[in-house]
Amino acid sequence: MKTKLIHNPHPGEILAEDFLTPLGLSRYRLAHATGIPESRLSRLVRGEVAITADTAYRLGLFFNVSPQNWLNLQNAYDLMEFERHHASIRRQVKPLVHKAA
Repeated sequence: MKTKLIHNPHPGEILAEDFLTPLGLSRYRLAHATGIPESRLSRLVRGEVAITADTAYRLGLFFNVSPQNWLNLQNAYDLMEFERHHASIRRQVKPLVHKAA
């Protein structure tokens, strides 16, 4: 039986669905206000590029949220994608076992 994987939203999807759309903001306006190139924002929303520290900082300032929130979204996305595509590593790595004194 194959396990169905839960949706792993890319941070760009969260940017679009939780910020841009509800606030009625265009990528053009966000780009103009933040200095992030519109082409980069478009690729971010499509899930083609990651959120960098620079992008996180600019989005944090604009939306008045911690830049760390944006980086946390990216890290969580990256880790889940890595685990999905590299499950065999769990069989290769043997955890360190501490012996009781």
